[in-house]
Formats: sequence, structure tokens, C-alpha cells
Amino acid sequence: MGKHKPDQGQPRVTIAGEVLRQIRQHARSNSKTEVCGVLIGEENGSGLKITARIAGLNAAQAGTYVTFTQDTWEHIYKIKDQEYPEERIVGWYHSHPGFGVFLSDHDTFIHKNFFSAPLQVAWVYDPHSDEEGCFGWSGERLERLEEIRVKDDKGGEEAGETGKPEPVGGIEDDENVVQAAESGQEVGPPAWLGWVLSICSHVLLMALAFVAAWFLVPRLVPVYFIIDPYKGAAFPAPAGTHLNSNDTLTIPGIADIPVVHGRLERKPSAGEASGTSSVPPENQAQPAKPDANQDSKAQKDPNAPRK
Repeated sequence: MGKHKPDQGQPRVTIAGEVLRQIRQHARSNSKTEVCGVLIGEENGSGLKITARIAGLNAAQAGTYVTFTQDTWEHIYKIKDQEYPEERIVGWYHSHPGFGVFLSDHDTFIHKNFFSAPLQVAWVYDPHSDEEGCFGWSGERLERLEEIRVKDDKGGEEAGETGKPEPVGGIEDDENVVQAAESGQEVGPPAWLGWVLSICSHVLLMALAFVAAWFLVPRLVPVYFIIDPYKGAAFPAPAGTHLNSNDTLTIPGIADIPVVHGRLERKPSAGEASGTSSVPPENQAQPAKPDANQDSKAQKDPNAPRK
């Protein structure tokens, strides 16, 4: 569908966008085996116009080929006589699920025997890759056609019809873009829209980084130490120790201790309140232990005669 000069022997094909959507929908209904149908339309000089399609029901299906059976042709001609009596069969379509767009030997056999008119074409669609192509007669050879025009009055397929939007375009669209570029007109979205999107994306990234840092980066937790002034040692406070709003320190298992100028204020003990010495037991003078010899002499009778 590019802007190439087509071979003069190739037919110029115009296909309705609605027909393309129906072909793709039919192909996607069976993603493992081929499906087929015929194309309905009319010839106009050196080209043809495809306006409808009829699905090939009761066709002989397999993984890599499909065949029109007698029941298939009976169904096709019944629908054509009822709905398209003034038009003719201008070709056929089939799917290649997962193996590309081309005409196999079996496809070529079908085209030569059932669609041998000079302007009859074969449309091939791969539902796995969304690739499609049209093949027609160029003299006595079957070739992939270079000039395909898609005419779509609907303006594109909605997602609800097949579950997937379809691109709709044609040669006229490409020509309009080229003409706008040559005339200096702005093609595509305005420049300011790009700046706005760029700024919004940066702000969004910063917000995401802040949220991630808030939840992932560990926050500072105060660590409290208890100092023993008598031993000159410091050891971490038990887990759960925290500073209260009334300037007291709560230690698990111990009553709240007031904090004065950043230091722990120890409450006086009962002994200190009664006036006893606050010197720790290990620093207080210990009474002298009695001598063992003196104890033995004290136990003797002082009135006993000496030897």
C-alpha cells in the first residue's frame, strides 16, 4: 500500500473498510486453522471494487489449507442471490494463522481453478501478526498487488466489535500528509503538546520516586542508652523504650523516668530517703572477719589452768 508506481498489468483494487473488519473478525474466530470466503463487488475498467464478503461455511479446514466444498458453494450462492443479486464474485479470502502472507501451492490451485478471471483477486490475512495482502493476475502470473485503496465511511472500528481496534487508511491519506508537509503546514500534534506531556511525565516520575522512598527507605529511629555511673558502663535500652510527650522516658518493665537536660534523673532509693548512705554495697567498708585462732581461744575457759 505504498506510493509505488504499480505494474500496468495489475488490477487496482478498492476495498471497503467494513469488509476488511469482517475478514479479520472471521479469521480471528479460529486462530489455529484456516477459514475462507468469497469477495463480492464489481469491476470498473482496469480495477475492481470490493463491497461485501460471504463467509465460506462448511469448508474443509486444516492447519495449513482450506478447501471450498460443495456445501460451501451452495451456501455462498444462496446468500449472494438473496443479498447481492446485482453484484458478482470478484475473488476470495482466506487466513494464514501464524505463517505469513503468501499463496501456497494449494492456494494457487484454488485460484486458478475457481477464480481465474483477469480481475479476480485473493486476499490473505494472518490473524497472529495482523499482516495482510492481496494477490491478483498480472498477465498470466499471480502477484502481490502494489496498489490497494481502503475506503472507509465508518471512520475506524470500535473496540467493542472485535475486541481490537483496526487501523484504517489508504493511499489518499498518505497523499494528504505529503501535500501538507510540502506546503509547510504542521503535520502531527502541536509542539506545545509535547512539552506538556514531557513535564507531566517528569512530575509523575518524581512523585513515584518520593512514594517509593517513603515506603522503602528506612526512616531514622532514636536509640536510647542507659548509663550506669557506678560501673562506668552504657548499654542499650530494652526494645520498646520511647520518649513521651511529657518529657519522661518509658522503659518496659520500669516506671517512667523523667528526663532532665537530656540525662536520666534517677529517683532516690528508700535508703537514701531515710538518710542512709547512697554508697553502693561494693564500695562500703566491710566488717573485718574474725580470726579463726581468736575464735578458738575465745571459746576456751579463761579459768582453766595453764600448762
